[in-house]
Amino acid sequence: MGRGGGGGSSSSLEFTPTWIVAGVCSLIVVISLAVERFLHYIGKTLKKKHQKALFEALLKVKEELMLLGFISLLLTVSQGVIQRTCIPPSWTNYMLPCKKMDAHTVSAKVLALGVRRLLSDRGPRSEHCQNKGKVPLLSPDALHQLHIFIFVLAITHVILSAVTMFLGGEKIRHWKRWEDEIEKNAGNGSKKLTHVQQFEFIRENFNGVGKESMILSWMHSFAKQFYASVTKSDYTTMRLGFIMTHCRGNPKFHFHRYMVRALEADFKKVVGIRWYLWIFVVIFMLLNVNGLHTYFWISFIPLILLLAVGTKLEHVIAQLAHEVAEKHSAIEGDLVVNPSDEHFWCARPRVILYLIHFILFQNAFEIALFFWMLTTYGFNSCIMDHVPLIVPRLVIGVVIQLLCSYSTLPLYAIVTQMGTFFKKEIFDEHIQQGLVGWAQKAKRRTESIKDSAGGGTHGPSSGLEMLRRAAAAIQGSRAPQR
Repeated sequence: MGRGGGGGSSSSLEFTPTWIVAGVCSLIVVISLAVERFLHYIGKTLKKKHQKALFEALLKVKEELMLLGFISLLLTVSQGVIQRTCIPPSWTNYMLPCKKMDAHTVSAKVLALGVRRLLSDRGPRSEHCQNKGKVPLLSPDALHQLHIFIFVLAITHVILSAVTMFLGGEKIRHWKRWEDEIEKNAGNGSKKLTHVQQFEFIRENFNGVGKESMILSWMHSFAKQFYASVTKSDYTTMRLGFIMTHCRGNPKFHFHRYMVRALEADFKKVVGIRWYLWIFVVIFMLLNVNGLHTYFWISFIPLILLLAVGTKLEHVIAQLAHEVAEKHSAIEGDLVVNPSDEHFWCARPRVILYLIHFILFQNAFEIALFFWMLTTYGFNSCIMDHVPLIVPRLVIGVVIQLLCSYSTLPLYAIVTQMGTFFKKEIFDEHIQQGLVGWAQKAKRRTESIKDSAGGGTHGPSSGLEMLRRAAAAIQGSRAPQR
């Protein structure tokens, strides 16, 4: 820090009044403690309500905040090193977000915007490169603005993910009345022979569509996600298909409760920012070159992916209907579909979750970038791009948020249950813990039996084997076949 007394443009701590230092520190500490207490209160509330999945999502948010703190510390500590890293001035003429202006224009713009500086540009670190005829790798202003953007991006992603989960969860909770109706009418089903085309599920997803043309089938799936993503017949049929495949011995299985638990467990994965998402941020920032309108074009990526995901999920429903209609002309009793991983991309329903994660992050990146640029540089800055390109970006961001919340996320919640495997959330929390504990004891007992037998081929009892299979099912393996 420089020793500029009272006449300098900035002062170090040794020339700053103590009441200012104490006041600012107090304010920062109070705000930080308030946020920490607020998160702690939310965590206690979730624990009290036995919302373990949401509690783990909150822990994930805390991890992201800790990562942000580390990034902040790293940027602050490395500021001196970055300032002493010098490069030739000619290197700064390539891949610029804005065209360079002459010195007079730059000075006027800096004064007009009131640019905040962390360090004086006339300090020893700036002179270090100037004396060599070079420039610093990154100016203090640019480093400070980058610091703020990373923070804004992470917070925006967490907030928008939570909003998506809340809005989508509200729609899913409306399906509970269908679950209640099914439970109320359980045992009253008719065993009469019904022509397959008379089932509402078949009429909605197969009759007249998909028979002759695969293109028409995909077009129907694309359109259905906008007006009737999940109907009552869809829910009823997929629920029965899941129960008959994985819970045949428990026809009163509460499918809605299981589906909500599974979605809450997936939320903790969506709310985090994985390493590959940071790589995308770096790539997008690298390509933000003047004249390419990069941020305008990449705003279409999450929209296209979201429409593709919604269409695929609807097409899985159509495939389930197609299989039944092709195999049977008439069915006795209720219509039962056959869940299978083969209906999904790469035979992995989990791929859909990764795509939704990327879509939400990319949309958060677009929205965070817009507001960060707006508050940092102003609406008329060249880095904001042209107004005709800004408005479509904002509209696309809002459309993605609404469509993902009210259509794609509810679709994901139910359609991904149509895979070959069930999720560990099929068991209540205490049963999960009990099965895992029993399986671990069974494994240790089996190993001790083998050791005492000198590595013989003595196998475990059928009871121990069943426990191990149940524990494997909790970790996502195939349900034990009856």
